[in-house]
Amino acid sequence: MDATTVEATYKTREVEGFADVYFYRKVGFWLAQRFAERSIRPATVTLLGGIVGIIAGHLYFYRSLAVNLLGLALHVVSNALDNADGQLARLTNQQSRSGRVLDSVVDHVVWFGVYLHLALRYLAGGGTAWIWLLALAAGMSHGAQAAVADYSRCAYLYFVKGRSKANFDSAISLQKDYREMPWRGRFLEKILLFIYARATRPQEKLLPDLARLHERMERDFPQEMPAWLQSRYRTAARPVMKWCGWLMTNSRMFLLFFLFVIAEPTWFFWIELTVFNALFAYVIFQQRKISKSLTELIERPHPA
Repeated sequence: MDATTVEATYKTREVEGFADVYFYRKVGFWLAQRFAERSIRPATVTLLGGIVGIIAGHLYFYRSLAVNLLGLALHVVSNALDNADGQLARLTNQQSRSGRVLDSVVDHVVWFGVYLHLALRYLAGGGTAWIWLLALAAGMSHGAQAAVADYSRCAYLYFVKGRSKANFDSAISLQKDYREMPWRGRFLEKILLFIYARATRPQEKLLPDLARLHERMERDFPQEMPAWLQSRYRTAARPVMKWCGWLMTNSRMFLLFFLFVIAEPTWFFWIELTVFNALFAYVIFQQRKISKSLTELIERPHPA
């Protein structure tokens, strides 16, 4: 496999986790090549990955380690397909905003299934209904964590790789696009755009300083981002990308494996609410500090 070609389908190395670089991206690229040969569209791969992921979540319901491990194996397949759809889009030049939104929606549906079946498993084992409150709190925390991690990674691509390499849209611009898009002939695309705009708004509320920095960049540097600013952002934000990686899917997969082995999957909810939320707060703190610092820097005379 040509590593250079594989790396050409990465978003950028800094936002890729260890498992992504050394496993999922390689497998995903191989799958993307096979799908491209058969003219299979990225959206089809996204939906296929979602179906496999939903089945995986269902297998987490059963109190059998063998069945749970089969579910984890299917979850790995789902993640590989989740990687492959984006790599296929980049490989065949079929990137689209609708595709990105569909990918996010499917990912949320898969994890909803995971939380649902873990809660049902607890109830089936004689547990009390309080698990629904715990699962809801953990699921909402997961959603907020994923939103911050995704927004931070998009910001990194925007500042370091440039506008053309990033999917860093503001809620205002998305709402404007939504209002201007006709329903006729673009119904599904408009629905996905509505979802995207609604999902971007809480991201901006969770990271308001970063949203303001983005707005300032669009206003002050509409044509080309200055090299000195790109360099400073890369230096400041690169360490944060590693912590964002811990808020993504791979770390939760390793955690689920461990908890199934020790037969305590309900601990997943508690760890979500404690460890992952602590990391979530740390990422927000670091992003706020970086964004404020760079905003102040922009207001000063620009270095050469």
